[in-house]
Amino acid sequence: MTHAADSHDLIRVHGARVNNLKDVSVELPKRRLTVFTGVSGSGKSSLVFDTIAAESQRMINETYSAFLQGFMPTLARPEVDVLDGLTTAIIVDQQRIGSDPRSTVGTATDANAMLRILFSRLGKPHIGSPQAFSFNVASISGAGAVTIEKAGQKVKERRSFSITGGMCAHCEGRGTVNDIDLTQLYDDTKSIAEGAFTIPGWKSDSFWTVKVYAESGLLDPDKPIRKFTKKEMHDFLYGEPTKVKVEGVNLTYEGLIPKIQKSFLSKDKESLQPHIRAFVERAVTFTVCPECEGTRLSALARSSKIKKISIADACAMQISDLADWVRGLKEPSVAPLLTTLGRTLDSFVEIGLGYLSLDRATGTLSGGEAQRTKMIRHLGSSLTDVTYVFDEPTIGMHPHDIQRMNKLLCRLRDKGNTVLVVEHKPEAIVIADHVVDLGPRAGSEGGQVVFEGTVDGLRKSGTLTGRHLDDRAAVKSSVRSPSGHLEVRGADTHNLRNVDVDIPLGVLCVVTGVAGSGKSSLVHGSVAKRDDVVVVDQTPIKGSRRSNPATYTGLLEPIRKAFAKVNGVKPALFSANSEGACPNCNGAGVIYTDLGIVAGTSAPCDVCEGRRFDASVLDYHLGGKDISEVLAMSVTEAEEFFGAGEGRIPAAHAILRRLVDVGLGYLGIGQPLTTLSGGERQRLKLATHMGDKGGTYVLDEPTTGLHLADVDQLLGLLDRLVDAGKSVIVVEHHQAVMAHADWIVDLGPGAGHEGGRVVFEGTPAELVKSRATVTGEHLASYVGA
Repeated sequence: MTHAADSHDLIRVHGARVNNLKDVSVELPKRRLTVFTGVSGSGKSSLVFDTIAAESQRMINETYSAFLQGFMPTLARPEVDVLDGLTTAIIVDQQRIGSDPRSTVGTATDANAMLRILFSRLGKPHIGSPQAFSFNVASISGAGAVTIEKAGQKVKERRSFSITGGMCAHCEGRGTVNDIDLTQLYDDTKSIAEGAFTIPGWKSDSFWTVKVYAESGLLDPDKPIRKFTKKEMHDFLYGEPTKVKVEGVNLTYEGLIPKIQKSFLSKDKESLQPHIRAFVERAVTFTVCPECEGTRLSALARSSKIKKISIADACAMQISDLADWVRGLKEPSVAPLLTTLGRTLDSFVEIGLGYLSLDRATGTLSGGEAQRTKMIRHLGSSLTDVTYVFDEPTIGMHPHDIQRMNKLLCRLRDKGNTVLVVEHKPEAIVIADHVVDLGPRAGSEGGQVVFEGTVDGLRKSGTLTGRHLDDRAAVKSSVRSPSGHLEVRGADTHNLRNVDVDIPLGVLCVVTGVAGSGKSSLVHGSVAKRDDVVVVDQTPIKGSRRSNPATYTGLLEPIRKAFAKVNGVKPALFSANSEGACPNCNGAGVIYTDLGIVAGTSAPCDVCEGRRFDASVLDYHLGGKDISEVLAMSVTEAEEFFGAGEGRIPAAHAILRRLVDVGLGYLGIGQPLTTLSGGERQRLKLATHMGDKGGTYVLDEPTTGLHLADVDQLLGLLDRLVDAGKSVIVVEHHQAVMAHADWIVDLGPGAGHEGGRVVFEGTPAELVKSRATVTGEHLASYVGA
């Protein structure tokens, strides 16, 4: 007879309505590997992450005290009728690890913390505690008198303290120093009053910026900057913060250089608006710190060594080599530490990241590398009966590496865990014990379970995924001829070994190779920075609830102007983030009530009924529609509307045409960016860049987050770009893209210092025939050669 406790073998979801899910009900077997498939935007992430994983996390957070919950994000209960049988969820998603300048692979995985303890115990000469080896701790010391009470009397005593940190004082632990190009900040032939500043957003009437310099009394606003005396120039550029009165208001005057550093350079570059990011890239050059030579560590921290290796040398080693070095240290006093550190480093190698080094900045990792770095801490975990949730764990992986990832997922399952995976690659779908296919299409046409069962059942089911699961692209019988070549000579970024290669122009060229072989180093280091090159990389779109496809692509600008022109009013009225906003909800469309440690509530605004605009703005029409009706349209409807008739706006139509080209016709143009899936955001970015003026397009893994059926559409788009006279260079692992290419550049043969060389150049047919490389073998078996 079965014990009652053993009867809970299912995770039951009934009536899920998050985002586009339409009353979805599924029953998932525990301690099995379940893969969720479906086109990009069909609702996979809404079901797995926003429903199952979100509720698990919310319930765990509720077990903490109210005090602790105050420091945690407050999570609302997902819109679902029944959620039963949940276990603790561990989420390994695609979110990039923070790109803070001080965040490295070592600090993100605790490997650095263990190395610091190791050097503080075994390093010769001994220089101090583990923080003496940390580039995030500065060395400080101080002395002074303190008053203490002894036997009822106050006595003054002299006390001193010192903290020995490992931070390089020159670059403050960043490894690079920035040099600001003053010619980009101001025109020295003009005076401040004449508008000398050329910094974005610094207008002459700006109270906090220009007026502080003009009316502080410390500088002559009518004197051209080049005629400033030495003292005036010093005050202007490096002046200490000083309190000044401007038009009766107390403000702080500060030199231009520290002001620019605080307002622009202390922020993550990716979070800046495009025009400000362009200004920062123009005005600031980053060079390796001359004092620590990029190691981020002080000379004292670098002087302590174990077997002639300093902590800086250890962090610069390739992790696979560092693992061997750690294994060679036989020291009984720190044996447990060496075992744990060795295990962490071996996990890197096992997961296919042995080519990284611990001092690699996390901001430079690709999406797939960042995700696998997060997996490291779970590999050796002795937890069982937990739910692991993965978001496309095979991103950025060569077919050779996917086999390794499959083994790891199966190992986690075999320890008695439930593994839920959102995935598009057939090689990763076929290992599933259970498959849930969502669809039938994307957006409002998706959100339903179209198949649930085994992989064999999926093949016979006739769903979009089932039909495409065994699709294999054929190698092109004829390829295009190049119109010229882009010469790369002596490329040595990261692990490249003086690579010389001619990349053909006017064709579709795919750069491939195992993860860590040097593909991105070659393309971003030697191709992307050239003129006339448009780069669409993997950095995610950042967007708030107020941003949508219309604002992100610049589509709203021509629409607002057309509305303003037809109705004889100003364009700002047609922005829900400006003068046209509903006064009750400030243009958000919802009223949000914060309830402290309990999840806040949001309800549609009862004044504008979620339309976001002031009622008076909705009286203005264009082609019979008001602005809120236009924003409620899908891309396809809007393309029709702005393409002909009264609503014809050629500039808007061109942007919408590009969105349809990348397969986003079903998206609502006013839909918040926060509701878009990873694949949709990637394609939105691609559509935006297609409008850029450039002859060469560099695309970094454009198949990320794309369903097998969408890959065909992407290949058609790439063909159209090439046929229009553009050159397209794609960094890609997807075999369908390789088979479709005109030319392949294969890097390898391995990763890290075993890679960095060109192992094949030629057509896909030649690569399949020769099978000379790992890529060639996998491509040959893929096309059935």
